[in-house]
Amino acid sequence: MFRSLCRKHLAVSALTGLALFIGAGSAMADQTLRLAHASSSDSLINQAMVRFAAEVSSETKGELKVQIYPDGQLGDEAPIVDSVGAGAIDIGLGGSTDGIDPRLNALSLPFLFKDAAAVHAYLDSPAGKSFLRMGEDHGFIMLSALDSGFRQFANSKHPIIKPADLNGLKIRTPPNPVILATIKQLGALGQSIPFGEVYTSLQSGVVDGVEPELRDFYDQKWYEVAKNVSVSNYVWSANFWFINKDKYESLSAAERTALDKAVADATVWYRSQLEAVYTRIQAEMQSKGVKFNEVDTGPFRELTGPVYAQFGKVWGEAFVNQLRHDAQGQ
Repeated sequence: MFRSLCRKHLAVSALTGLALFIGAGSAMADQTLRLAHASSSDSLINQAMVRFAAEVSSETKGELKVQIYPDGQLGDEAPIVDSVGAGAIDIGLGGSTDGIDPRLNALSLPFLFKDAAAVHAYLDSPAGKSFLRMGEDHGFIMLSALDSGFRQFANSKHPIIKPADLNGLKIRTPPNPVILATIKQLGALGQSIPFGEVYTSLQSGVVDGVEPELRDFYDQKWYEVAKNVSVSNYVWSANFWFINKDKYESLSAAERTALDKAVADATVWYRSQLEAVYTRIQAEMQSKGVKFNEVDTGPFRELTGPVYAQFGKVWGEAFVNQLRHDAQGQ
């Protein structure tokens, strides 16, 4: 009897141990990727990330999850790049690329793209995909380049009609050397100020204006302190979407496939929303007293040749000329 009870106890213990082992193995299989960006929690960027995270979880049956940290909770754009490179954050988004490969800034060369259709055609082409692979040698997989969009001129002083209207204005830019060089070439004084400090810098007069993409301008309420918006489309900038290379390669083949599919689907959805969003927010800002004017870009474009020459010396003329050819279909 005693032996029988012992055998039953051992059997139950073995089954319990097996169940615990299987449960532990399942728990170990589940993992959560940390994703950070500086855009607001109600921005189109964050909406796309929420869709991305939901699809990753669905495609992997919950074994791979994505935790999103918007609003610069884990730092501004440059620190996010550093943290992804170090593996402290798994996935990041932003326009700061010096910590990945400075040549990625070339997409911000002035008047490089005619319109959004030209941008997307380039990014989806073999040349565009090859361009984005530059991050791989530095520990990053570039998942996509979402539209940070075409940038405009906005300030608290007066409308920008001609290049001379920029002379002497202190204009905030992101920490992008191409944008800083372009603003300087156009006669303004570029000030690289962290994204989260722009509103107070405008409010206090530290800067006179910004050269924003309109969704950031709206989401961050910069229009409250800079009422003149001049639509120039002078630069297109990317919101680069990247993952730590080691982390990506540590995922199973099925998880990488699920993640890649979710990236592609989120990119398509994001692009499909842009036109409607721009129409809505411009109307809303106009109702709040923001004044919009169109810019004749010809005189501005004529001034930007030295920017191409400057970065041709930095990155190689062949590199810049090839990009210009691929982007403009020349």
